[in-house]
Amino acid sequence: MALWKKILLGITTVFLVAVVLFLVCIGPWPAYNSGFEGTRYFAQDVAAIDQHAQLNKFSSTPGHLQAGWGAALMNPEPGLPMAGYGARHNPLQYFSGGQAKLLATGVHDDLHVKALALSDGTDTTVIVGADMLLVPPNVAEAVRREVARQTPLTANNILFGASHTHDSVGAWGPGLAAFVTGGKYDPKVVTFLTAAFTQAILDAYKNLAPAKMAHGSFNAEQFIHNRARKASVDSRLSYLVVEKEDGKRCMLLRYSAHPTTVGSHFTQFTAEFPGYLQSTLEKALPNTTVEYIGGSLGSSGPNAPQGSSDIERAQAMGEGLAKMVLANVDPANLKWQTNVEVASIGIPVALPPFQMRVTPKLRLSPMLPWLLGVPHEGWMQSVRVGDMFFVGLPGDFSGEISADWAAWAAGKGYDLWASSFCTAYIGYISPDKYYNNPGATGEYETGMMSWTGPHQEAFFTELMKRMFDDLTKAPAA
Repeated sequence: MALWKKILLGITTVFLVAVVLFLVCIGPWPAYNSGFEGTRYFAQDVAAIDQHAQLNKFSSTPGHLQAGWGAALMNPEPGLPMAGYGARHNPLQYFSGGQAKLLATGVHDDLHVKALALSDGTDTTVIVGADMLLVPPNVAEAVRREVARQTPLTANNILFGASHTHDSVGAWGPGLAAFVTGGKYDPKVVTFLTAAFTQAILDAYKNLAPAKMAHGSFNAEQFIHNRARKASVDSRLSYLVVEKEDGKRCMLLRYSAHPTTVGSHFTQFTAEFPGYLQSTLEKALPNTTVEYIGGSLGSSGPNAPQGSSDIERAQAMGEGLAKMVLANVDPANLKWQTNVEVASIGIPVALPPFQMRVTPKLRLSPMLPWLLGVPHEGWMQSVRVGDMFFVGLPGDFSGEISADWAAWAAGKGYDLWASSFCTAYIGYISPDKYYNNPGATGEYETGMMSWTGPHQEAFFTELMKRMFDDLTKAPAA
């Protein structure tokens, strides 16, 4: 064969291999529109829910509530990257060992991780709230291992929540996607975070003592709006108050506005408005620890008061919400409960195929998440405490869906709290009715960031209801 033919054949072969690799790894692939009913992954999830529900012991006469709580300071060292805004980091530097463009210059206000342990004397659950963008899967797994080494608690018993502040510690995850979100990976950060989380959980568990509880919610619509469209939002500020016999209290709060009042230019660690909400209440309420978890943050933006700077606006919003709590939560008029059933389910969720659409009919390769260091894996947690039902979702969960879930649960006599970023991130979980609307792929939340296909609302609703049924069923005689 002539030399020029060999060269041409070689070039053609390399080109074809490159095209095939690009299509396999990057795409585009045809978008799918199939449902989840009858699929192997859905059956696997249902079986896992039923199996993990059996780890609880249900009783028609639950024991006296026991509660304990703990907190750990989580202030990182200056010079670390901050997690939350991609504008702070330069992905092109990733492959050359580069660092974030904007590193933290210090700590503006304290970051904490707090934990509330609740038990009926037989089953125990822990609800964790951290002043972080999210709880990374590697951190959650390390914490579970360490807690299980020192207590009977397992992954089935711990619900992880985060405030979703965009100005907390980064560097917690390997891979390109984690770099864009939180800066260059530093294993020492995982060690640091694991120690703080573990301390808070162990303190909560070791301090379990007889207690009473009361819960409720009120409308805080002036501080939240639907940032995606003209539609509803979950505007409830939910509260759980737990009081021990010595008068010490823990107040757990949930709200769904995104903590994005402080922009990407800010270079100091801050817990944002949730931090100011907690600290303001702790100053106003003696012997009270206040813990916060972000609610249904998808499509939910903040309405912060005016101020001369972003951080002043965040402070004003936190203090404004604290004033509403003080006005709406009067311990003297609460309906206290002492004997409540406690149960929990935590499962790794097998998900629908990855679908990041670039057009209504084309998506990127399902191999892309692994290449970017974001495996398409989920975790879902549910917790029942008496007539309360907590659900932790693995991504930005829409407030529109959450409001519907809460109304459904209220009809059955339960107060449902849905929270986002439960130790995994699978994009936005948005209402199905928007998925195939014209122009949806051009919308951030319902387009390229909806990674679980056209029936994500229905899929997670079915899983939630299965968890609910398993945790609220009448105990066997």
